[in-house]
Amino acid sequence: MTVDDSGSGAGADGRVDSSPHSTPLEGEEPYAADAGEDPLALRLETLILGAERRYTPFQAARSAGVSMELASRFWRAMGFADIGQAKALTEADVLALRRLAGLVEAGLLSEAMAVQVARSTGQTTARLAEWQIDSFLEGLTEPPEPGMTRTEVTYPIVELLLPELEEFLVYVWRRQLAASAGRVVQGADDEEMVDRRLAVGFADLVGFTRLTRRMEEEELGELVEAFETTAADLVAARGGRLIKTLGDEVLYAADDAGTAADIALRLVETMANDETMPELRVGMAFGTVTTRMGDVFGTTVNLASRLTSIAPRDAVLVDSAFAEEIIRTGEAPASEAAAAEAAAAAEKEGEEPPTYRFALQPMWQRPVRGLGVVEPWLLTRRDGDIP
Repeated sequence: MTVDDSGSGAGADGRVDSSPHSTPLEGEEPYAADAGEDPLALRLETLILGAERRYTPFQAARSAGVSMELASRFWRAMGFADIGQAKALTEADVLALRRLAGLVEAGLLSEAMAVQVARSTGQTTARLAEWQIDSFLEGLTEPPEPGMTRTEVTYPIVELLLPELEEFLVYVWRRQLAASAGRVVQGADDEEMVDRRLAVGFADLVGFTRLTRRMEEEELGELVEAFETTAADLVAARGGRLIKTLGDEVLYAADDAGTAADIALRLVETMANDETMPELRVGMAFGTVTTRMGDVFGTTVNLASRLTSIAPRDAVLVDSAFAEEIIRTGEAPASEAAAAEAAAAAEKEGEEPPTYRFALQPMWQRPVRGLGVVEPWLLTRRDGDIP
């Protein structure tokens, strides 16, 4: 929660007074709920946080041994609301401040990097928490008896689930960290750790804006969830990485163009076989990509996005660099004439003809806003290739 860094809690003589700005004294009672606060809601907060409210932001910063300015930067980066100097923080908040500041003091992180850690963690977990409350707990906390409130039902369920979900969260995070670290250390040099050559793809539902006007909100939400779930599962299963979802669009990346191509075509094929889903279009590009806080940026990403907007329905467009890459790796012929020539040469030598997974068809060059003239290629499966 963002703190108000204007108050120091010190009097004119520099001494800290015994107002609510001071550190809780030994034996002092923890925060008591205001008249307008729901006691059960406060109990639920205490259960989840594992500690009671004891500190104002100033007291928490002082107990952690950090300046109010740095504490404010950390809390704002984590995405919490301004609470002024209310007594709303716990021992866990103090410990978190102490840990981040300790990493900076030890020279393991710069102050700017520590703020980035706070921001990326806050943004990621905020979305996870919203989903868990809206979609997960909401379905489990329907009052079983008349007169029971949702909070009364939620408390014992959270009490049972919290340790299990916490352990699972740490497990998944460690797995993802190991996978990401493995990809980074395989880079050819230090520059590749930040700027890497990747295949980037956008998959976009066609006519989504019109659907929002025709469908009920609940029905639309179910469609978006089904699309995101299907795309996420398919991207992960085929060896790609889902970067983010944007409702009617998903952004993914893969280390090689062949994997990205397979994902794109499978997405189109899967959605086409589902009568409840709109048509899909995919745009992909291959090249240098800058990665920051789990996201990807750069001209390659912008080009993939632009290609998506001009792709035909249920089709995949790629840029010339992507086409060159899958030709170079032998996954697509440069042309049908080249494929026939290679097959004839192999037959003459008594060898097996080359097999290709994909086919490429050059499209008309066209100007793309902000990127100049581009040459898109239509990507399809090679005849006889089984998905």
